[in-house]
Amino acid sequence: MSSARTGESAGSEPYDERRRQRALGVGLVAAFMTLLDVSIVNVAIPSLERALHAGPSDLQWVLSGYALTFGLALVPAGRFGDLHGRRNAFVFGIALFTVTSALAGLAQSPGALIVARLLQGVAAGLVNPQVIGMIQQLFQGPERARPFGLLGATVGVSTAIGPLLGGLLIAAGGPEHGWRWVFFVNVPVGIVAVLLGWRLMPHRPPGQAVRRRSDPIGVLLLGIGVTLVLLPLVQRQQWHGPVKWLLLPAGLVTLVGFVLWERRYARKGSPLFDVRIFRQQSYALGSLIALIYFGGFTALFFIFTLYLQTGRGYSALVAGLAITPFALGSAGASAVGGRVVNRFGRPLVAAGLLTVVAGLGLVALAIELAPHAPVPWVTAVPLLVAGIGSGLVIAPNQTLTLSQVPVPQAGSGAGMLQTGQRIGSAAGIAIVGAIFFSIVSEAGAPWSRAFERSLLVSAGIITLALLVALIDIARHRPVKVKGRAPS
Repeated sequence: MSSARTGESAGSEPYDERRRQRALGVGLVAAFMTLLDVSIVNVAIPSLERALHAGPSDLQWVLSGYALTFGLALVPAGRFGDLHGRRNAFVFGIALFTVTSALAGLAQSPGALIVARLLQGVAAGLVNPQVIGMIQQLFQGPERARPFGLLGATVGVSTAIGPLLGGLLIAAGGPEHGWRWVFFVNVPVGIVAVLLGWRLMPHRPPGQAVRRRSDPIGVLLLGIGVTLVLLPLVQRQQWHGPVKWLLLPAGLVTLVGFVLWERRYARKGSPLFDVRIFRQQSYALGSLIALIYFGGFTALFFIFTLYLQTGRGYSALVAGLAITPFALGSAGASAVGGRVVNRFGRPLVAAGLLTVVAGLGLVALAIELAPHAPVPWVTAVPLLVAGIGSGLVIAPNQTLTLSQVPVPQAGSGAGMLQTGQRIGSAAGIAIVGAIFFSIVSEAGAPWSRAFERSLLVSAGIITLALLVALIDIARHRPVKVKGRAPS
């Protein structure tokens, strides 16, 4: 019987199969709730702008401030969970997320909403590494494939279904107050998650001392580096002029300094992130694939929502319904991918990436061939194809990437993987969004042309991730989950 079943890896608490599945369920609900807020707010922007008289800079911070603080909190929160147990960080993060969601819904000014969104992002960054670390801690070897498949489905569905759920809430709450329900919906779910998380989440580190020196310099270097990289990306439309892009190389230099410091600190203490994990092929290449893929994957929903609502005049609800085929395909394929990833390894990820590229190409072709047809109908099947491909990418790649990460570094390893995803998302939206807006600004340029071109750029970014996967397959034997992860 594995240690997860006897409770050894979860401190003194017994974790039979039923308790493990309940803990997994609570974690997946929490992950869904926090990741949903990445995309659900997009469709609420028009009504929010009217209700609070928010300016363009305010709206940008409502959208991007969440992603910024989300990315900043991931690695430190993951390391805290590794050293001190996941329950405290998980419960505090969910409680903070619940309170800040209520504050966002009650906001009477753009400034109050921005502050609430920044704190919401911190809370989301606290929660997500604990969920992945919990899976690493309670499940062993090949049995991790199923929970990681479910988590991958959660990631894909939450991102894709956000516009639909947001549209439904806005339609139910009305044009004036509907946007507030986008935030209020988190409150009852969060309260239940706090209560169940306290009972079910593992709260002690797996057989390791917790009295280790902290790494404040590592936290500072990583925080500055990530901030310098993300700020010019998330503020690309509000900060005019080329000077802002100087922050990118400054951020990269700071991150190099972080890596050098962590290598040195590992000799005398417990580093914030053990950079030796990148020596593992599965982690290094999987993290790169995730970073690139999220650059193209997340940008799709950004430009599609803009095209449907602003370019074609569809309502928020219809815009959300239009993306539903992607969510359905992603959910179904993630469940299948989680079951077969141990058999196929990295080639499964490559096949998924190729399917996404083909699906996005078909979306662009459908818009080109039927420019005046109802967009939700002509793009439904291509988006379903792209969603199926996405389900074969996110969950299997996450399983392979984390398969050889030792349990004592599971939280920080997951945090760094997700930080890369957040950076990739911000960079992709910046690049694809810039192309989209530049074409729209041309005199007489149709919105369909802007959407098609930017969609092809998204597909091109995903093709880069496919090349990384193919290089991995060509140079090395596909990495599959071994019988037991090192601990």
